[in-house]
Amino acid sequence: MAIQVDIAVLGGGPGGYTAAIRAAQAGKKVALIERDKLGGTCLHQGCIPSKSLLRSAEVYRTILTSAQYGINVNSDEVSLDFDRVQERKRETVDQLYRGLQSLMKKHGITVIQGKGRVIGPSIFSPRSGSLAVELADGEMESVVSTNLIIATGSRPRLLPGLKRDGIHILTSDDALELDKLPTSILIVGGGVIGVEWASLLQDFGVEVTLIEAGSRLIPGEDAEVSAALARSLGRRGVRVLTSVELQSQTCEIQESGGVSVKGVTPDGDVTLVAEKMLVCVGREGNADGIGLENTDVRTNHGFIVTNEFGQTTEPHIYAIGDVVGGIQLAHAAAHEGLVAVDHIMGAKPAAVDHHLIPKCIYSSPEVASYGYTEDAARTRGYDIKVGKIPFQAIGKAIVLGEQEGFAKVIADRKSGDILGVHLIGPHATDLISEAALAGWLNATPWEVGAMIHPHPTLSEALGEAMLAVDGKAIVY
Repeated sequence: MAIQVDIAVLGGGPGGYTAAIRAAQAGKKVALIERDKLGGTCLHQGCIPSKSLLRSAEVYRTILTSAQYGINVNSDEVSLDFDRVQERKRETVDQLYRGLQSLMKKHGITVIQGKGRVIGPSIFSPRSGSLAVELADGEMESVVSTNLIIATGSRPRLLPGLKRDGIHILTSDDALELDKLPTSILIVGGGVIGVEWASLLQDFGVEVTLIEAGSRLIPGEDAEVSAALARSLGRRGVRVLTSVELQSQTCEIQESGGVSVKGVTPDGDVTLVAEKMLVCVGREGNADGIGLENTDVRTNHGFIVTNEFGQTTEPHIYAIGDVVGGIQLAHAAAHEGLVAVDHIMGAKPAAVDHHLIPKCIYSSPEVASYGYTEDAARTRGYDIKVGKIPFQAIGKAIVLGEQEGFAKVIADRKSGDILGVHLIGPHATDLISEAALAGWLNATPWEVGAMIHPHPTLSEALGEAMLAVDGKAIVY
């Protein structure tokens, strides 16, 4: 007999499990189908394991620079135990995985581990959207639901002509499972994933070359932030090359075991050589192989097309997270999951607005943003005013020994509304939530600046930048 539920969720990442929990909270019978482990890419191949490595890199860097804090450590006696770094990463993932399993039990969600495929009309249902699930033992299970939410996520994209072997040419998935650090690495792609790996591997003592096809790193961020991050990575020893067109067909595995490849730059050809190559050129949606051909669900360039509530061209089928493209972030997927379930329930949720979703990069220094960049605001015709405060003017940043970076606020001169907030510096990824809340509540810079920010805290940088919009900053 088929399993009958109100809502089936295909994919158990942050979008999928969040949607499942919200539906269960509403009293609906829910089945969640996941082919691997609950938590998806975020928990097992992305957010959590990479941030665990970044934390180890941060601690290692702090110890090596401890003399500035009056703590003398013989650097010859400091060593990196990469096995333990990886073990701690696994412990972190396992703890969160156990917690997630408990949440499923708490909410009475039926979790089915298997490969789900959407099927068309059948004896179980007169319309498409049911699922045929292949279990680990080869047996088949049918799940019939009133509504289906597709949350199948994404996978690393490779450049044409480059073949991943997991040894010499890696994706971020492969890099997370390294059993030892290479002496050198060529990172292809200067987006979020690329700069995070460049930062942590440099801290671990790896010789890093970071190349980007575009004219600057993290092209989706504010130009000033991009330039500041490139300078920072360069000062730490990362070789940063932009405007590099990689010639994938020239990639060779050398007799020594390293990798060489040629690139074309405005200044001529370059030959790039490293022990390993890490390809970080974005992710593609897992929309293939899940049975969409059995439905009228539309796709575009490999991503599922939805409206602002996650609804596809088949009204009872929804899609959320990386598989729909847009901002491919765990918290974006989770939010989309909440909106989709609320829409299914007949509520009137606010439409998903990617402009309101904060973005974070966990490199050193950290980068975080909300809303429009300065260039984007000008392109959209806004008459803007900008406030900017360097962290070197903030007492807590000086105390921490992390004075690099700034807080930048962009506002509409006519309405006074906050259009964008951009941070690069210590704990930027934590500070951005205040800016996102301000934007969500439609606050103006003077309102946020008038709020009392405790001293000494890093949050003062944001408060002062808000005041600086109108030339009223106190500390700078």
